[in-house]
Amino acid sequence: MPGPRVLAGEEDDPTLLSGIRRGDRAAFRTLVERYQRPLYNAAFRIVGNGGDAEDITQVVFLKIVERLDEYDPKYKFFSWIYRIAVNEALNLVRRGERLEPLDDELDFEGPAGDNPEQQVSQMQLSRQVQSALMRLKPDDRAVLALRHFSDCSYAEMGDILGLEEKTVKSRLFEARGRLKTHLTGLGARQEH
Repeated sequence: MPGPRVLAGEEDDPTLLSGIRRGDRAAFRTLVERYQRPLYNAAFRIVGNGGDAEDITQVVFLKIVERLDEYDPKYKFFSWIYRIAVNEALNLVRRGERLEPLDDELDFEGPAGDNPEQQVSQMQLSRQVQSALMRLKPDDRAVLALRHFSDCSYAEMGDILGLEEKTVKSRLFEARGRLKTHLTGLGARQEH
């Protein structure tokens, strides 16, 4: 399930979208709070730069407002906005704009808690993964980010990327192989 879970008592996306159409700012704020982090994380894994990921996230929310009439409610809302985010990230990478080295603001989640050694170890692993991701083609980054960092199903990835499910599976398999090669290369270099 990509995107955040709607808790009991919270308005679902269609209700929020109706509110936004009526000019309800609170509905828009709720939508931003619900999707800002997942969109940022997906964009970050593709562009590898925190500032660019923030810019992309803001662009997505602007486009939601501008293009709300284009959204077809028979499709999942998160698929629509993830598609916007992925397209914006891929376009930025393809234009070659501001692809800088990784920031120190990597977003990782895990059970490290208050253990400083585990936190450092997780941060190092996160940097290695992100560094290996940045060596891949943008399309590889997109499928890996959607599957492994946004927990999208193959069908959801197909909706977001505009691809058939079997094509998504094939691209993901190939991208995983290339990522493994880069991660293995990083590990070998660090041992020397």
